[in-house]
Amino acid sequence: MFLPALALIALFQSSPAPASPPAGTGVVIREGDTMVRQVPPHSGEGMSTAYRISDGVPNRAMEFRKRILHPGAAIGLHPIAHDEVYYVVSGEGVVTSDGVTTPMRAGDAAYLFDGNVVGIRQTGEVDLVLIISYPLAQRKN
Repeated sequence: MFLPALALIALFQSSPAPASPPAGTGVVIREGDTMVRQVPPHSGEGMSTAYRISDGVPNRAMEFRKRILHPGAAIGLHPIAHDEVYYVVSGEGVVTSDGVTTPMRAGDAAYLFDGNVVGIRQTGEVDLVLIISYPLAQRKN
């Protein structure tokens, strides 16, 4: 039992430190304060409601957004330079990653990889509500 504990200590000691220290205490963001109605990004189609939740967080290391794709709307195909997750809160759609298109519905998550060309389209009768999150290359103010 003593030897595994030493190995665990060595693992933690060899872990890299964060790229930069956090800004301080956590921040609470009210989604209604971040709402923007817009055409979806990346030469998207239709209309969406974006909640750019993390935009106002100082010294952040990730993006965290909610986006509602209204009927017929799509985030256009675009290459990503990080891993990214699309999580479906409600509605239905299809996600495309490197030419492979897969249906999605509430409770599904698409884990997309650095270097993929990705996009997502609303396909059901009701809005497609997504949570989108990905790391930033460096902290952003």
